[in-house]
Amino acid sequence: MELNYARLDPELAAALQALPPTFGRIDRGNLEKVREVMAAQRAAPGIASSVVVERQLVPRPEGDVEAKVPVIIYRRPSASPQAALLWIHGGGYILGTAEDDRARVIAESLDCAVVSVDYRLAPEHPFPAGPKDCYAALLWMVANAATLSIDRERIAIGGASAGGGMAAGMALMNRDRGGPELRMQLLLYPMIDNLHATPSGRYVNHPVWNQQTSFNAWEMYLAGTPGLGASPYAAASRAEDLSGLPPAYICVGSEDLFRDEDIDYARRLLDADVPCELAVFPGLYHGGDVFVPHARISRRLTGSVLSALASGLDLQLRMSPD
Repeated sequence: MELNYARLDPELAAALQALPPTFGRIDRGNLEKVREVMAAQRAAPGIASSVVVERQLVPRPEGDVEAKVPVIIYRRPSASPQAALLWIHGGGYILGTAEDDRARVIAESLDCAVVSVDYRLAPEHPFPAGPKDCYAALLWMVANAATLSIDRERIAIGGASAGGGMAAGMALMNRDRGGPELRMQLLLYPMIDNLHATPSGRYVNHPVWNQQTSFNAWEMYLAGTPGLGASPYAAASRAEDLSGLPPAYICVGSEDLFRDEDIDYARRLLDADVPCELAVFPGLYHGGDVFVPHARISRRLTGSVLSALASGLDLQLRMSPD
């Protein structure tokens, strides 16, 4: 099955021609090249911002004092403890870094400390390395809340794409371990189903993140193809019980490979009596809001995300996402 490109938002469709050809198919053979391309893009001058950036090292769960998890804290100066968001970057579990513009935008727009985690990536470090790093960062935030000037009663977890998938898995892990109370899970087009056995998942020609690339990434992350046997902490769609999870916000584009798995997860959360807000943005392909942040549909998505987080953490928007 093939996606009809005529359904793409025109502002977003125009940007596809400028994308590197390697984005059409990512596998073990070209992964390093894709990482190099992305690193070169990050080297470009950043956006002017009043956000203060602080780098910290968090002990890994193994207890090895020499092995640390790097985190970046984005925040605007505040005289009182701030609500906090543990942010997990995207990249299919195989790409990306904690230097994430969306984390900066959230910190710029809300009175919120955003702790972005530089978790270990697959295939060098397959599941469960990444979630272990992120969970260690969450426990560190709670244990050091006073020093970090964080309000431990107002902590959320969230991420985009694979980061959203990892946040969903962490919410399950935290529930099962009796971990700290979380105010919400903020899931932006989360990558949560290793099977993609849905109508949107069957389209083979999605732009940017297509079916084959996604299967390749899952194989690297899970060190194989466990199918229905995948851990729900890796692929949250595999979880049988979604009760007792923190309230959720889920957004996804109508032309995203993950559309139907995300909609189904939202429905299952609601069936389990977990409050969940779901937003589906027409014409949006996966990550289109990142490639064209000033497109009208991208601004709508950003505004929706910020409003949901502000509501979940009892905050006021400090600036327009425009």
